[in-house]
Amino acid sequence: MIAVACLLLMARAWSDELPFPLEYEMDADDKLAQQLNNPVADLISVPFQNNFDYGGGRNEQGFRYSLVAQPVVPFHLNTDWNLITRTIIPFAHVERVFPNQESGLGDILQAFWFSPSKPTSWGLTWGLGPAALYPTATNKLIGADQWGAGPTGVGVLTKGPFLALLLANHVWAVGGVPAERERVNQSYVQSALAYTSPQRTTYFVSTESTYNANSGRWIVPLQLGLNQLLRVGGQPFQLGGLVRYYAETPPGGPKWGFQLRLTLVFPK
Repeated sequence: MIAVACLLLMARAWSDELPFPLEYEMDADDKLAQQLNNPVADLISVPFQNNFDYGGGRNEQGFRYSLVAQPVVPFHLNTDWNLITRTIIPFAHVERVFPNQESGLGDILQAFWFSPSKPTSWGLTWGLGPAALYPTATNKLIGADQWGAGPTGVGVLTKGPFLALLLANHVWAVGGVPAERERVNQSYVQSALAYTSPQRTTYFVSTESTYNANSGRWIVPLQLGLNQLLRVGGQPFQLGGLVRYYAETPPGGPKWGFQLRLTLVFPK
């Protein structure tokens, strides 16, 4: 974070030479493009993420494809509070990692954030609540085969065209666990820094780290990407993508990958 702050200060010092403004008057579409980086924004969005990851597995030739649908739906509880739901629905296909190719629906993870309906005076939006893991996997090599639950929280700070995000959850197994299975005891931490240009293009750096408390191992991808807000017939949607490098993985984990994304947008 110190390095990011230094870069921003340097950028401000050189703002006359940059190809984009660090501060500008954001219109409705600029703000919509920025809100799509905010999981507790007051809008309905349905991202479809196509993930391609390479490396690890047999002879470092592993390949993993995952399609993740991630609908975010807000509910107005009253004038002061919203309930935001985010449901992560994954499908995975894996080659050269297990003895055979494996495919199937994964376990669904659903977050429920109670969030103030308005940001603070200094641009902070936040949400707290429970998360639930459902054993929906159709392939036991892809899912955990157990129920889970735990706390989750998110904070989003906006300042002009800049946005900083921190999201976390921890899930423990709930109820019985099959004898051959390890009990779920896992943390997830996502952080991101994004800038939205006057052209509705959002540039971002991020990481989505997972920690297995049983093994003490991390998966830490470092990601760089962009998203572009577009309209067809007045209907907004967003196209984007990223590249990722895995700075930390357990043995057999992927080394690098990329993502292509389509986000459907339904402003309320």
